[in-house]
Amino acid sequence: MGASLHGAGGGGAGRRGRRRRSSIAPMSEINVTPFVDVMLVLLIVFMVAAPLLTVGVPIELPDTKAKPLQGDKEPLTITVNGAGEIYLQENLVELDTLVPKLLAISGNGYNERIYVRGDKLVDYGKVMKVMGTVSSAGFKRIGLVTAPEDK
Repeated sequence: MGASLHGAGGGGAGRRGRRRRSSIAPMSEINVTPFVDVMLVLLIVFMVAAPLLTVGVPIELPDTKAKPLQGDKEPLTITVNGAGEIYLQENLVELDTLVPKLLAISGNGYNERIYVRGDKLVDYGKVMKVMGTVSSAGFKRIGLVTAPEDK
C-alpha cells in the first residue's frame, strides 16, 4: 500500500513537473519594436538638431539662383559679418593673420576648399579683399556662399 501511494503521488508530481518544464520553452524571438521606436526618436532628434549645428556666425546671406555645390568633406569657412569682422570657422581673426591660420589648419594644403560667407550689408570691397588675400596666398578652391532665392 505504501508503494502504491508513493507510486501514485510520485508519478503525478513527476508528470506535473515534466509538463511545466516542457511548456516553458526558451524564447527564440527578439522583439524589435522598442528598438525601432528608439531609432525613430533619434532620427527625429538628429533631423531637428542638424541644421542648428551648421552656422557658426549669424549673418544674412545674399540670395541667388545658383545650385549648391556637392562635396564629401566640410570646407573651411571664412565669414565677414555686417560689422566687417572676419571669422575663420567661428574664431575672430585679423586680415593679416588669416593666411597663416588657414595654412595651419588646412589638411589638403593649397587644395583645401574654402567658402567665403559675406553678410549682405557688408561692403563688397571688404569681401573681395578677403578673397584676394586668400587667393594670392595660393589657395585655388575658393567659393562664395549665398542663400537660395525665394520664389
